[in-house]
Amino acid sequence: MLITARFLNASLCLLLAAAASGLPRETLAQSYPARPIRIVVPFPAGGTTDIFARLVAQRMSETIGQPAVVENRGGAGGSIGADAVAKAAPDGYTILMANITLPLASVALAQANRAPYDVDTDFAGISIAANVPFVITAHPSVPANDLREFVTLLQKDRTLKYNYGSTGPGSIMNVVGEVLKRDEKIEMTHIPLKGAAPLKQELLAGRLQLGGDQLSSSLAEIRRGALKALATTAPKRVAILPEVPTVRELGIAKLEIEGWNGLFAPAKTPRGIIERLQRETAAAVHHPDSVKRLTDLAAEPVGSTSAEQDAVLRRQVAQFRPIIRELGVTID
Repeated sequence: MLITARFLNASLCLLLAAAASGLPRETLAQSYPARPIRIVVPFPAGGTTDIFARLVAQRMSETIGQPAVVENRGGAGGSIGADAVAKAAPDGYTILMANITLPLASVALAQANRAPYDVDTDFAGISIAANVPFVITAHPSVPANDLREFVTLLQKDRTLKYNYGSTGPGSIMNVVGEVLKRDEKIEMTHIPLKGAAPLKQELLAGRLQLGGDQLSSSLAEIRRGALKALATTAPKRVAILPEVPTVRELGIAKLEIEGWNGLFAPAKTPRGIIERLQRETAAAVHHPDSVKRLTDLAAEPVGSTSAEQDAVLRRQVAQFRPIIRELGVTID
């Protein structure tokens, strides 16, 4: 028993010394991946971000030596899924596929003192998988051909009772609607939905007059005339819809925002694992079959560096934090 105790004590000392020197993190990165990787999508299945996550998961499963599986954890503006990743072990086995909702919803949660994570410190960017513009859409019955005409319509006819829909409080469409109400002095009722799919269905049914999401979600409906594209939030006109103006062209530059879908790991994930995941993501989105699929969805394959993913998140948090504070947008 004495020998065993001494052996155990010595082993414990060695383990503690190794932990202090950082060797376990290096060993973890060298042996990664040793089991399946979980890609959390913080929205219901069927939306653009879910489609992109499954595309990356499929290609990654073929090259990384382990299955990559998608788990949908929607709710609270995407914060439930984001929080699950923020609090996961920083070992590369639980990662997040997010979009432009992450910076906005995170700021709105903080505004309400309900943020379960810190968007500034709890995530490590892996890669921007793809860029996809955000498009603001209307039901065909709305007599306006662009967002400026839509605003003018409501300014001139105060009897109109229009609803705008969003994918939830703190989402980009919620911010778009509230900025228009405040700055353009118009009235609309906000109808929050639980994802892009139900938002589109309500818009197609005419129960909403204004909505919007990533262009991939509504391109088919725009092309067949079931929805009107009033504006994009992109810095320049979208090649696939050259007739649709940008918000900047329409005098609403405050709403300009880059559209992206990208991967994050928990903070403190070893750099070697981040780099491996970045390489796998870039390879996945630039695979010829992926390029065709993404192009068909009006998306641009990117596969950026981890630093570029971190930078776009910081930039958009800084851009919209004061706007969300001014508007008082919160997530209940």
